[in-house]
Amino acid sequence: MIRRLDRSRLLISFGISLGLVLIAFGLRSGITGDEARVTPEAIERMSPADGDRVLRQAQIIIDFVDGYTATISIDGIELPVTRLDELSSLVGQPAPGAQVELPATAVFDPGNNVLSFQPQPGAVIESFSQGEHIATVRYWKILEGADKFRTYTWRFLTD
Repeated sequence: MIRRLDRSRLLISFGISLGLVLIAFGLRSGITGDEARVTPEAIERMSPADGDRVLRQAQIIIDFVDGYTATISIDGIELPVTRLDELSSLVGQPAPGAQVELPATAVFDPGNNVLSFQPQPGAVIESFSQGEHIATVRYWKILEGADKFRTYTWRFLTD
């Protein structure tokens, strides 16, 4: 005995299978978290990232790929930058195990390609006020010079 094909069941089965395929596709192609943040290729990682909430004394860190250097401004205030290699040539080599006092500026470590700033007493920005802050990093390839700089701007919030 041959059963007739029920069109309503066939359409329902097709609709369910199409829905499952679309759900699976959506889950596989969804980008969330750090993957969703788009930064220039020259920046490997940064903290705080765009839209992050941080404390008033949070450190700003931008990690570049090899061959870049940079300056930073926060809320329109250009921060002076001290290079670690220049600091050690001015102060001399510290004794093994000795603490080195860093200036209250942004610091660029050319060995790690990291630009950082820690708000502290004596710095241009001693702490972040509550609310939104706009940071702009101006970066360039060392071999090309500062004339060929690019910029990247992001926002972060303090509580």
